[in-house]
Amino acid sequence: CLPANQERFANGKLATVQFHPSAQVVMTAGHDRSVSLFQVDGIRNPKIQSIYLENFPIYKACFSVDGEQVIATGTHHRMFFVYDMMSGSITPIEKVRGVEERFLRNFEVSPDGSFMLLTGTSGYLHLLSMKTKELVSTMKVNGRCTASAFTPDSSKIYSYSKEGEVFIWDVRSRKCLHKFEDEGCLEGKCIAVSKNNQYVACGSASGVVNLYTTDVCLKENNPKPVKAIMNLVTSASCVTFNPTTEILAVASCEMDEAVKLV
Repeated sequence: CLPANQERFANGKLATVQFHPSAQVVMTAGHDRSVSLFQVDGIRNPKIQSIYLENFPIYKACFSVDGEQVIATGTHHRMFFVYDMMSGSITPIEKVRGVEERFLRNFEVSPDGSFMLLTGTSGYLHLLSMKTKELVSTMKVNGRCTASAFTPDSSKIYSYSKEGEVFIWDVRSRKCLHKFEDEGCLEGKCIAVSKNNQYVACGSASGVVNLYTTDVCLKENNPKPVKAIMNLVTSASCVTFNPTTEILAVASCEMDEAVKLV
């Protein structure tokens, strides 16, 4: 296959590559301050368009669930941008009322499209309405939160702390339902919940990825992993399940080609 972005390679590090939820389109975004969209046909992969955000190296970009918007956060910014693909407008969200953070970088969009979860500093998690981009509620974990994931039905959030604890939140009541210790974890890095809600994968700084069944995670404080995946030797930076929950991809950005499919 040709490179997906062959019609416009980025000038800096790519931070995000994501397929559109319904169209045959791929988005790339990164440190060269641009978001680009490509029609993926496997033959030419023509560029649809690029938008440039001045003085805004992108930390993460993500499609909305309906595929009509792209949300982009910066590497050292309090604000974020919303790009409306239908109208072509780029809206800066300068300040979210009630959110006092120096930087906003990491975020997740709920699978039902109604919420955006911003990861703050000092363990704060800010739940925003996807429609209005206004604060709904703030939750707090002990320590520092490094990664979060919604369950497929958007009813719960799994938040992974730097200290290796996983907190399970009820989205409706914003109450903590349960917390458990990720076995052997010295520093939590990334987390994923499978599409059928059967498994939770936790990746740590040592490169070990622990796989748990969700029912055990909701009951036990020290659950035993179904499998500990030891294939990565550097810090796990990404874990993700394929749509049918048959494959788990684990990757580390600290080494070339450190991508394993389990």
